Amino acid sequence: MRYLDFSSWQGAMTTLIGLAVFTLLGVGIRMLMMQTIQQRRERMNRQINERLKTLIAAYRTLGGSFTGRLTVDPTHLRDLRDRPQPDDLAPDDGMASTDRSRRTRDAVEGALADILLLGTEEHCRLAGQAAADLAAGRPIHTAELVVSLRGFIRSALDLDPMPGDVMIPAQGPTRTQGGGAGRGRGDAGGGKGGGGNAGANAEGGGSSLGMGMGMGMESGAGAGSVPGAARRDVDPPA
Repeated sequence: MRYLDFSSWQGAMTTLIGLAVFTLLGVGIRMLMMQTIQQRRERMNRQINERLKTLIAAYRTLGGSFTGRLTVDPTHLRDLRDRPQPDDLAPDDGMASTDRSRRTRDAVEGALADILLLGTEEHCRLAGQAAADLAAGRPIHTAELVVSLRGFIRSALDLDPMPGDVMIPAQGPTRTQGGGAGRGRGDAGGGKGGGGNAGANAEGGGSSLGMGMGMGMESGAGAGSVPGAARRDVDPPA
């Protein structure tokens, strides 16, 4: 308070200017700190949101199935060429099943790569083991990794843990849908369209043939009438 001088108007003016400058500096520093903290918080929120979004997608890929085959087949297409097919299995069915297993394996590999990038230490350990088993050609189970992901996601979203009395069966990778059905429907539609075009062409050809025959008959009739008239004119009277 000893620096505040209100004894004269010059001193009062200097004191007021100093107080204003000090206030402006304080407000500016506070706004800069608040802006910096807000930007950092927004960046952290974006990182957390992207991380959760990626891990949720990986959870759906690795644990979207409760029935059927819950393992991941690591077989590649080059290994399937030498594999004998059963006699009672049609080639189309075997190829469709092979395509589905390879699509599932590709999706699981992508999910494991995302987990290795954004997962926790436990997630990285489980995902690394699964990736090593896939690289070695061994089928893998994803149930343990799915349970770890589920617990982390629920904790990050401030959700209550799963009740102990809830019985959840073992989870496996999501079964992908093949494109053979769509191609079959497209081929069928193309066949129907081709049949319609063929019918239209046949109808058009028939109408053209009918018109041609009618014109031929008219021209023949006309040509036959002209010589008859000429003969009647040339014949001598009886």
